[in-house]
Amino acid sequence: MKNLAKPKINSDLKFVYSENNALSVVFQSNDLLLGVLGEFNNNLKELEKITNTSIYSRGNSILLKNNPEKNELIKNAIQFLVDQFLNNGTIERKDIESSVNKFMIDEKVTNKNKNGNVEYIIKTPKKSVIPRSEKQKNYIRALKESDIVISAGPAGTGKTFLAVAVALTMLLDKKIERIILSRPAVEAGERLGFLPGDMREKVDPYLRPLYDSLYDLLDFEKIQKKIEVGDIEIAPLAFMRGRTLKNSFAILDEAQNATDTQIKMFLTRIGENSKIVINGDPSQIDLPNKTISGLNRSKKLLGHLKEISVVDFDHTDVVRHPLVSKIVKAYSDKNSD
Repeated sequence: MKNLAKPKINSDLKFVYSENNALSVVFQSNDLLLGVLGEFNNNLKELEKITNTSIYSRGNSILLKNNPEKNELIKNAIQFLVDQFLNNGTIERKDIESSVNKFMIDEKVTNKNKNGNVEYIIKTPKKSVIPRSEKQKNYIRALKESDIVISAGPAGTGKTFLAVAVALTMLLDKKIERIILSRPAVEAGERLGFLPGDMREKVDPYLRPLYDSLYDLLDFEKIQKKIEVGDIEIAPLAFMRGRTLKNSFAILDEAQNATDTQIKMFLTRIGENSKIVINGDPSQIDLPNKTISGLNRSKKLLGHLKEISVVDFDHTDVVRHPLVSKIVKAYSDKNSD
């Protein structure tokens, strides 16, 4: 019987320097080249636009005609996009933006082994998740090494997504037995008891961002199965009191809407072989009295403990649409006036 396995793509690149500051990036695989170029060379055009450089496609090569410094920048960006395509089978616009991120260039992604960057790549069944800023890299390190992680920052900085990704890989690798997702039920003045349905149906709307992250990393049916058997548990914050979490990875999302007492309660649930992550955005407090939010206080009280990592994100770490970063910065500047 014939082996129908898909042939491995040759990922080797050759860099040819010539006169007049020209640099050719030569691909050994046309499939890889087409993946990097994108439909109608759209990826190349986007990279050209972002970097304000001249980039051309010639046969099995990408030709760069800029000053040496910019050529090196684009060379590293292309290598990053190659790695992204090999890992995920696709390249998104945010990948192109990340490809010229200073962090990636400083870490010299042109090296096949990424000089240690590989330890920060989170490989899930659907995709490989790569840190897109220095703080995201520090956050991933903290998620893997620390017992408790407290992170704060604006929307779109990857706080929830990266925490869920690390938790899911630990569950699939059997390093933990259960993921627990929790969130305060504080939304536009509504109370949990006024919503229809059973407890899970009441809580689901509040935990939708956590579900979205899970479904982005593992097939819907597999996630549903793990929820049914209890490998992934949805637990309202108010119902966590009195529990001890063993062999678990617990994530409290939207922690800016938890009081000081609630955060203390959640943190003290930690048991043997467990991790706890507290995430929140201090600029989006929905509590009637904003001063009772416990997120910032937990950072101040616990940040000095070696077992606890505190990571603060800002608008420069936003990895959603580029406009999100500008919106966050605009509101931040207004509030500082």
